Amino acid sequence: MHHDAKPRRQYRQVADQILSLIATQGLAPGARLPSERDLAELLSVSRPSLREALIALEVEGCVDIRMGSGIYVGASLLPESGGIGLDSEGPLEILQARAIIESAIAEEAARHVTPALLQRLDDNLHEMGQALDDRGRAIVLDGQFHIAVAGGVGNGVLSNFTAEIYEKRLSPFFVQFSTRFEGPRTWRLALAEHGAIRDAIADGDAPAAREAMRHHLTESQRRFTESFLVEGTLGA
Repeated sequence: MHHDAKPRRQYRQVADQILSLIATQGLAPGARLPSERDLAELLSVSRPSLREALIALEVEGCVDIRMGSGIYVGASLLPESGGIGLDSEGPLEILQARAIIESAIAEEAARHVTPALLQRLDDNLHEMGQALDDRGRAIVLDGQFHIAVAGGVGNGVLSNFTAEIYEKRLSPFFVQFSTRFEGPRTWRLALAEHGAIRDAIADGDAPAAREAMRHHLTESQRRFTESFLVEGTLGA
């Protein structure tokens, strides 16, 4: 399975492979799984795909991820009721969709820049700078920034779309992913990236706005996978 071939719910396919491995090896709850690196090689999947699948299984109680220690078989190998659902969008899939669509939105916003839009963005950036240690507040302000950019286009469909896709960030799957990587450091990076988007829009530079938004959401995807280290080494 090549990670650049994107079946609709790749993380679920990888999760099933992990469950099959647990079953065929007869691993009991509490047993330790191979390391991330070994699992990725064993299953022939990319590390991002593996991590997404592991987070899904963690939400469902099938695996236990202990930072700096390893991955262990969870208490239940049957997904708990009220889990994430077999057809839930994966966080990386959502971020990829946002990178494509919101890049075009930012490009268009730069063509329609107004003092009112810049004031909204500047106010948001100021508030975000004061909320780097407050995860709940930072998430709200992050969403408001993206929705404000879309609002600058003056198209209600795009504004609604941006708000709706951002809301998926509050799903149990996405929240579990977020707790693994978000903190003051990542919010500071996101704030700087928002500032670059704002500056390109302020300049009316549509290509630069497009690239700044694409860079921001691509970096968000990378941050989702870079700091999810369950092995005890920093070089994992």
